[in-house]
Amino acid sequence: MSNGPQTPPPGPAGSIQSLIGDALRETNDLARKEITLFRAEMARNVRSLIVGIACLIAAAVFAVVALLILIGAFVKWLATIVGSEWLSALIVGGVLLVLTIGMALWGRRALSFSTLTPTRTGRQVRQDARALSERVSG
Repeated sequence: MSNGPQTPPPGPAGSIQSLIGDALRETNDLARKEITLFRAEMARNVRSLIVGIACLIAAAVFAVVALLILIGAFVKWLATIVGSEWLSALIVGGVLLVLTIGMALWGRRALSFSTLTPTRTGRQVRQDARALSERVSG
């Protein structure tokens, strides 16, 4: 005697009950796989969102530093009017400002809503729906 649940004896090979049971099992398995794919894709998209936010925060920090250096360069320029000390501070501030703009643009692109949509999951659901409808009609 087995300890597991008793399964009813299989009916004829093409019985409606066995076909419905198979369809329900396959639908359940398919739904489970689709949910797993959706979760994996959303986790990847959330990681991308976090990287975008981190870049924007870093860009804000660089913007503050660049602003302070540019202000320091301007103050030194006004104090000395002629000299090379302010020029070096101006070059450093300009480079930091360019880095800040680049990071802000990259972070903004990473934060777009289009990166959050689960494209692979949608494609897979459409493929599976097509396959199920072909199987049911065929």
